[in-house]
Amino acid sequence: MSLSIVYSRAGGLDAPLVTVEVLLTNGLPSLGIVGLPETAVKESKDRVRGAIINSRFDFPVRRITINLAPADLPKEGGRFDLAIALGILLSSKQVELSKTNKDNDSEQSAPIEHAPIERFEFVGELALSGELRGVKGILPIAVQAKKNNRILIVPEENGIEASLIKGLTVYTAKHLLDVCAFLKGEQKLAQPELKSTEEQEFYATCLSDIRGQQNAKRALEIAAAGQHSLLMKGPPGTGKTMLASRLVTILPNMSDAEAEEVAAIRSVCGEDVNFSNWAVRGFRVPHHTASGVALVGGGSYPKPGEISLAHHGVLFMDELPEFSQKVLEVLREPLESGRIAISRAAKKAEFPASFQLIAAMNPCPCGYWGDVHNNCRCTSEQVQRYQNKLSGPFLDRIDMHIDVPAVSHQDLQENSDLIEQSSVVKKRVITAQNRQRTRRGHCNAHLTNKEIEQDCRLSSDNQNVLEKTMNKMKLSARAYHRILKLARTIADLDNSDTIELHHLTESIGYRKIDHFQ
Repeated sequence: MSLSIVYSRAGGLDAPLVTVEVLLTNGLPSLGIVGLPETAVKESKDRVRGAIINSRFDFPVRRITINLAPADLPKEGGRFDLAIALGILLSSKQVELSKTNKDNDSEQSAPIEHAPIERFEFVGELALSGELRGVKGILPIAVQAKKNNRILIVPEENGIEASLIKGLTVYTAKHLLDVCAFLKGEQKLAQPELKSTEEQEFYATCLSDIRGQQNAKRALEIAAAGQHSLLMKGPPGTGKTMLASRLVTILPNMSDAEAEEVAAIRSVCGEDVNFSNWAVRGFRVPHHTASGVALVGGGSYPKPGEISLAHHGVLFMDELPEFSQKVLEVLREPLESGRIAISRAAKKAEFPASFQLIAAMNPCPCGYWGDVHNNCRCTSEQVQRYQNKLSGPFLDRIDMHIDVPAVSHQDLQENSDLIEQSSVVKKRVITAQNRQRTRRGHCNAHLTNKEIEQDCRLSSDNQNVLEKTMNKMKLSARAYHRILKLARTIADLDNSDTIELHHLTESIGYRKIDHFQ
């Protein structure tokens, strides 16, 4: 009987540690995998057999039992192939660890090249030839390996992505033989080098591309400064989509911690990570035919949806009333909490979803209700039915509601050189956000009720103005708090320590279309 233990990691944002235990015993030749393996994991026995034989090793003619612990954690994908193959080779004594690796205990202070096998984690899919293929979700694995002070060995294809995690020791290999030679002390493995990246301030788009719409641009700046959600309503062709797409050009870049978190989500979903400028905030634009699962995530083994892919970035929902009402209602919880919990029979998962919602809509089916330049063809019932697709509780969770009217011909002829550039607005946004983070560690959109009481205090006269507005507009308690948070952001842009009357009245103005009637 011979037992070997090798470490790997499962998929998902949490990337839990998986202990691969390989036991060789006497008996009829067989290979069994236990520990809740799904189909791709069960099929690894054929890939591992082919890889071992084609790497000029002997496949043991014995009873082989492979246990993937913990037993109650579902295992999926081909990421365990490398660990399983190494376990078989170690158990059959075909790969003998170098003497230094044997003699060293598992102390963290052991030199990397002489570290014991317990300090390594192996992730990679094997081809029948023994070559290593890349796997999805390598970034969360790298994050967890660093937290546990482990050394990670991955396929060459995943090397650059894993090296994004600073302070992690990563080795890459092209073939099973390379890993075996490394463990025997006969060969060194390559370490990927991530080229230094410089912040790119250039964007293909700029606020100066938009003519007119000064009020909308002002609202966009406030939304960016406090990370507030924004709904734009207006007829077709007034620049709502252009305004939304320019928001990322005035947002500050993500911190390293935020960028790692976002890149991990993209990695789990199998999307490419922009290594050259990964700190730029994302801009996700789901189509209005997207399902609830596509938006919030799900599946038999839950995976993140669009709202999680927009984490620390912008989620733009164009033609908002065209989305299914059920789809819109599922956004209510993550808009408040910044997270989404998904429960399935096989697994329960929780994904981050702290996104900034920017939405655009026409006022009616034909798009011209209330437009002075075009006649609306819709009946009052059609207009009401169209606007009622957005429920009161959903609208109540959006901080800012603005009208985006048609642009005059005179504004269209405006010289772009005379229009304020995104870079100028971005500096003001960064200054305002720095004030907020210094004060509370986060932006105003995420202030708690207790923090609102401390940071958004009003004078008695201003409090009376707000109370009269609440009674007249019949606003909810949630709207009351959002008005205060918005006023605090406007004051921060004005470099003011207190909320003045003009800050408050401007904030109230962004709730004028809480009710479309």
